[in-house]
Amino acid sequence: MNYQETLDYLFNSLPMFQRVGASAFRKDLRSTVLLCGYLGNPERKFKSIHVAGTNGKGSSSHSLASIFQSAGYKTGLYTSPHLKSFTERIRINGEKISPGLVVQFVEENKNFLDELKPSFFEMTVGMAFWHFAQQEVDIAIVEVGMGGNFDSTNIITPELSLITNIGFDHVQFLGNTLPLIAGEKAGIIKANTPVVISETQGETKEVFIQKAIKMNAPITFSDDKWRAEKVSEEEGKANYCIQTSGELKSSVESQIDPGDAASRSMNPQEEVNNSFILTFGLNGNYQKYNLPGILESIAHMRKLGWNLPEKAVLEGLKNVAELTGLKGRWQTLSTNPTVICDTGHNEAGFREILSQLQTYTFTKLWLVLGMVQDKDISKVLSMLPKSANFVFCAAKLPRALPADQLAEKAFSLGLKGEVVPDINDALAFARKNAGEDDLIFVGGSTFVVAEIEEL
Repeated sequence: MNYQETLDYLFNSLPMFQRVGASAFRKDLRSTVLLCGYLGNPERKFKSIHVAGTNGKGSSSHSLASIFQSAGYKTGLYTSPHLKSFTERIRINGEKISPGLVVQFVEENKNFLDELKPSFFEMTVGMAFWHFAQQEVDIAIVEVGMGGNFDSTNIITPELSLITNIGFDHVQFLGNTLPLIAGEKAGIIKANTPVVISETQGETKEVFIQKAIKMNAPITFSDDKWRAEKVSEEEGKANYCIQTSGELKSSVESQIDPGDAASRSMNPQEEVNNSFILTFGLNGNYQKYNLPGILESIAHMRKLGWNLPEKAVLEGLKNVAELTGLKGRWQTLSTNPTVICDTGHNEAGFREILSQLQTYTFTKLWLVLGMVQDKDISKVLSMLPKSANFVFCAAKLPRALPADQLAEKAFSLGLKGEVVPDINDALAFARKNAGEDDLIFVGGSTFVVAEIEEL
C-alpha cells in the first residue's frame, strides 16, 4: 500500500473514536498488550512521562516535550487527536513521523493487525511506541487519549504521572460525576511512581490521595507550591508572574546568565516576594492552570536525575509552539477583524474561553461554532452570550453534530445566527459580515479547528 492507502486502512478498516464515537471504545487493554507484545514490547525500551486530564493535557504534554528537547534530550511526543495530518500524533524532537514509516509499520504488521483487529487508537499507540523504541528516544511524553485506566497508553511504566484537571467530558464512558471521572484518570497512577496533580479540586482531591496511598505513589498538588498569574501578552506569547515555594527558583538564582534574553526577565533583582516572570508561548488564559503542573513535573524529574537547566525550562516554555508544532491553542489567525481559534470544547474549557474573550475590546462578537453529537452540549450553549452573532457549522466526520441540529438547539436557548455547514465557508461568512473592529472566535470542537484551511 502507498501512504494514502495506508491511511485509508487506518481510518476506515478499524473503528476510530474521534470519527465514529462510542463504537470504537472498549474498556480493556488486552489488544494493546497483545499488539505491543507482538512488537517486542517497545514501551519498555524508553523512559516516559504519562499525562492525563480533562483539559490541559495536550498543552502540558507539548510543554514538557519542548523543555526536554531544549535540554538536549531526544524527546518523543505522542498526542491525539491530530489537527491536520495523522503524522502529528507521533513526533521526535518536534519532527513528525514520516509517511514512509507509517506505511512500513502497517506493511510489516498487517497480517497480525488483520487477525487482532485492534482499534484505530490501539494501533496508533503501538506505532508510536514502536517508533520511539526504534529511534532510541531518551524520553517520551505520552498523552492519554481518553480517561486513563483503560486508555491504550496505560501500558507504560512512566518516570512520572501528571494529571492536569478534572471536568465533565466523555461522561458516557468515564462517569457522570467528577469523583467517578477522577477515578478513571487516576488509573495512570503507578506503584512507587510520583504523581503530580496540576489543579486541586475539592471533589476529586481525595480520589487521587486514596489511589496514591494504595499504589504507594508520592503525590504532589502543584498549586500548593506554584501560582501562575498572567501579567501581559505580546506577539502571541504571554508573560506570567510565577510565585513559588518550590526549588526551581533557588537554582534559577545561581545559574541565570544575565545576558540571556530568555532568562533576563527572571533576574533575581527583579523578583518580588519570591516570584519571577517567565514567557510562555501559549496565550490562552487557562494556561495558568497548566503551568504549576508543568513546573512541578520538572522539579520532580530533576530529583530523578534528569538534567533540566533553567535556560532549557525558559526556552522550552517560550518556544513550545515552534519546537513541537502545537497549533489551535488560542491562536490568532488574522486581524481587522481579529480571528481567534481554540480547541476548547467542554463546559470548563468554554468558561475560560468566554472569560478571555471578555478581556478584548471589540464592537461585535462573532462565534463560528461546530460540535460533536455524543456530548451534552446544552450546558455549553447556555453559557454563550445572546448578544453575539452565531454561525453554525459542522466538521466532516460521522461524529459531528449536523449544523442545522446545532442551530435548532441554540435557537431554543435564545441564541441567534446563521447555518453555514462548511467550516471555511462559515468563517468566510463571518469575515464578510463583520466590521474591522469585531472579534471572530472559531471553535466548539477540536475537529472544527482542524478544518480551518489557514491554520
